[in-house]
Amino acid sequence: MTHAPQTALLDPGGEATMRSRIRRHDWNQTPLGPPERWPASLRTACDMMLHSAFPMFLAWGPDLVFLYNDAYVPLLGQKHGRALGQRFCDLWAEVWAEMVPLIDRALSGKPVYYEDMPMTVNRRGYPERANFTFSHAPLIGDDGQVAGLFCTVMETTRRVAAERRAAFELTVSDALRPLSSHEDVVATACALLGGELHAGRVVYAELDPASGRFAAPHWWTREERAGLQPHLQTQSQKAPHPGFDLDAFGPAVAAALRAGDAVRIHDTAHDVRTIGYRSAYVAERIGALLVVPLVKANGLTAFLGIDCPQPRFWSEDDIQLARDVSERTWSAVETARAQAELRAERDRSRDIFDTIAEGFAVFDADWTVLEMNAEGLRICRMEAPDVLGRNHWDAFPHTVDAEPGPMYREAMRTRVAGAAEHSHVFPDGSRLWTEVRAYPMQDGGLAAFFRDITDRKLAEEKLMEADRRKDEFLAMLAHELRNPLAPISAAAELLRIGRMDEARVRQSSNIIGRQVRHMTRLVDDLLDVSRVTRGLITLERAQVPARVVIQEAVEQVRPMIDARRQKLALHLPPAWAIVEGDKARLVQVVANILNNATKYTPEGRAIDLGAQAFGDSLVISVRDEGIGMDRELSARVFDLFTQAERSSDRSQGGLGLGLALASNLVELHGGTVGCSSPGPGMGSTFEIKLPLLQGAVPAALPAPEAAPEQAGRVRVLVVDDNVDAAETLGLLLEAHGHEVAVEHDSLRALERARGMAPDVCLLDIGLPDIDGRELARRLRARPETAGAVLVAVTGYGQQQDRIDALAAGFQHHLVKPVDMEALARLLDGVRAAGAATRTEPA
Repeated sequence: MTHAPQTALLDPGGEATMRSRIRRHDWNQTPLGPPERWPASLRTACDMMLHSAFPMFLAWGPDLVFLYNDAYVPLLGQKHGRALGQRFCDLWAEVWAEMVPLIDRALSGKPVYYEDMPMTVNRRGYPERANFTFSHAPLIGDDGQVAGLFCTVMETTRRVAAERRAAFELTVSDALRPLSSHEDVVATACALLGGELHAGRVVYAELDPASGRFAAPHWWTREERAGLQPHLQTQSQKAPHPGFDLDAFGPAVAAALRAGDAVRIHDTAHDVRTIGYRSAYVAERIGALLVVPLVKANGLTAFLGIDCPQPRFWSEDDIQLARDVSERTWSAVETARAQAELRAERDRSRDIFDTIAEGFAVFDADWTVLEMNAEGLRICRMEAPDVLGRNHWDAFPHTVDAEPGPMYREAMRTRVAGAAEHSHVFPDGSRLWTEVRAYPMQDGGLAAFFRDITDRKLAEEKLMEADRRKDEFLAMLAHELRNPLAPISAAAELLRIGRMDEARVRQSSNIIGRQVRHMTRLVDDLLDVSRVTRGLITLERAQVPARVVIQEAVEQVRPMIDARRQKLALHLPPAWAIVEGDKARLVQVVANILNNATKYTPEGRAIDLGAQAFGDSLVISVRDEGIGMDRELSARVFDLFTQAERSSDRSQGGLGLGLALASNLVELHGGTVGCSSPGPGMGSTFEIKLPLLQGAVPAALPAPEAAPEQAGRVRVLVVDDNVDAAETLGLLLEAHGHEVAVEHDSLRALERARGMAPDVCLLDIGLPDIDGRELARRLRARPETAGAVLVAVTGYGQQQDRIDALAAGFQHHLVKPVDMEALARLLDGVRAAGAATRTEPA
C-alpha cells in the first residue's frame, strides 16, 4: 500500500472548491504566513472544517484571520470573492459591534451558543435582515492557549420569517376582526404592514370602474424626515388625488399586475422596467417598490403597494406577507361593506340576509331574538320557532357565563363592537367552535355575526401537537446519536493507547463495529421515512412466498429476542400463500413490528408471530405480553415520531420511525395495518393484511451458493479522495489476505491500474476532476481492466444512485460505511471465479 506523506489540507489530490482556494491563496500577505508554517492545531482545525458538510468557519490569531468551508460560501453572498484571509472585523464590519461580546467570550475559553440571532447584513450589495443559529468554540493553539475560535453556523432566516409571518397574520386577523368600517380596515392593515416591513408608505388602491383609473383615498406613510409619527394619509388631509393610471409607472409594471404577477423592484433608478418613467418614481419619492395585485372575476380589482424612499431588497417572504395581507384586507373590506349594507338594509334585503356565508342574528334592547338567518340556525342546530321571539338567554343558556355572554352584555352597555370565541358541546358529544362578533344598532339592539371555526381550532391543536412531537423527536434523535459515540470514543482511545493484547483489540473492534451498524440503521430509517413520505420509494415487485417473508424477518430480529430470553411462538403460513410485492420491503415491515414487540416486552415473556390465509388476504399478526398501551396511543401509534412514554431509567432506543415506515410500506402494497391493546400492562396485537395472489406459483428460490474456494489472492485497487477512508479500507483488505493498492486521485488511479491489472476496483463516486462513474467508464474501456469487477463504494445510497452506477459500468454498489461481510463475500466470489478459470481445460 502507498501512504500520502502530506496532510489533507496540503495534499494536491482531492481538491474541493475551498480547499483549492486556500491552497492557492497568497498567505504571505496575511498574518498567518505560508500554510507550511501554520501550527499543527490550525492545520487540524482547518482540515476538520473542510471535511464538514455543515457551514463552518474559523478565525485565527490576534487579527482573527478568516477561513471557511464550501458549505459556508452561500452565507457570504458577494463577500465570498474577498473573504478568505480577511480579518473578521473587516469582513463582517456591519455586525461586528454585535458580535464582539460573543467573540470575547469564546476567546476567553468559554463556548457560545446563540439561536436565531437577528442581524442586518450586507452581502449582496444592500442591507438585509437575516437570522443565524451558531456555536462558537475556542480553538487551542500548540502552546495550550486560546488562539482563535471555531464556528458552526446555520442560517435560519426563512424559518424565522415564516414563524414571524404566521404570528403577524394572526395579529392582522385579530386587529381586523372587530372593525366594522372598511376605512378602518384599510387604515389598520396598511399601518400594520408598513410597520412590519419597515416601509416608507403602504397604499391600498381600488379600480374605479367608471373611469378605469385606480384611486387610493387612504394610505399609510412614515414621515421620518419631518420627525412625525407614522400615520394615515387621506384625501381630506392633502390635495384630492384624482386617481392615476398604472401605465404612468411603465407598461411592464402595468402588464405584470394585470396578469396577476407581483412586481418587485429593488432599485427604481436601475431597473429596466422603469427606464423612461423615472420622473413618476422621483415625484413620488419611490426608491424601491413592491406591488401585489388582487385579481377578482378575471380582472385586476385592486392592488397593495409598498415602497421605500431608498433602494432595498424585497425577499420572497416579503412578497408572501404582502399577498396574505392584501387578501385579508380585501376580504375584510368586502365583509365590512357587506355588513354595513346589511345593517342599513336588513328589512328590505332579506334575500341577501339569508345568503351570506355566516350566521346572523338581531336582538332588541331586551334581548329578544328578532331575526336569525338560515346559516345561523344551521350552526346552532335549531329551528326558527325555537329561537325567534324568545329571550336570547333562554334560547341559549349555555352562553350566559361563557365567552359570548360577557361580550354581548359589554357591547349592549357600551355600544362598542365586540368579539369572542366560544366552544360548545352538543348532547351527542360533538364540539363546535364559533367566532362571534356583536355590533350595536341604532335602535338600541345588537346585530351578531357568528361562524363555525371548528376546523381552524382543530388544525391549531394538531399543529401544537405536531410541534410538541417534533421537539420530542429532536431530543430523542440527539440522545440516540450520542449514545453510540461514547463506546466508539472509548474504544478508539483504547486502540490509540496501543497497550492491549489481541483479545482487547478484537473486543474494541467489535464494539466500534456494533455501534457503527446501530448508527447506520438510524440513518437508514430516517432516509427511508423521507423517501416514503415524499413518494420516492419504488417497489421491485415479484411473487413472494409469505413463508420466506416471515422466516427472514425472524432471522433479523432473532439476536435481540435471544438476548432478552423471550419466547417466540412461530406459526408459518401455508406454502401456497403468495403475495405480490417487494420482498425486502415486506421483510422490513414484519421485522419492524416484531422488533417493536421485542423492545416493549419484558425479558422472559412470550411473543406470538403467526400468518394465515383468510379468503383473498394474508393476515400476519404479532401478539406480545409487553407494556401495552392506552387507547389514545394505539390510535396514533403509526404516526411519525410516536413512541411509548420514555424515562431516564427505561429507554428502549429508536426514533419512533419503525411503525410509521411499516404502515406506509404496507399501504404501498395495497394492504392495511392495525393495532389494538386491552390497556397498559396487558400487551399489544399488531395485524397486517396483504392481498394474496390467486393461483400464483412462487418463483424458484436460488440455490445456495457453494462455499467459495479460498486459494489465491485478489488484486484490489481502492480509489477514494478521503485519505483516512481509503487507507483504513486498504488495511482491512490486506488483513483479509488480498493484494491492495490505494490511490486518492482519478488520473493516478488510471496509471496505477495499467501496471497492476486489478481483479477488483473499489471506486468512490464523489471524486474530484473525474468522478467515479467516468473513471469506471475509462477503466472498462482499457484492455488491462476491461474484465475487472467494478464496485461503487459511496455515501450516495438512493435507488437512482444505484441505477446511475450500473449504467456507468459498475457491477456492484456498496453504501458507506461498507458492510465488510458483504464485501468479503463479493471478493470471495471473485477469487472463486478466478480459481475456476485457472482450472478450466485449455
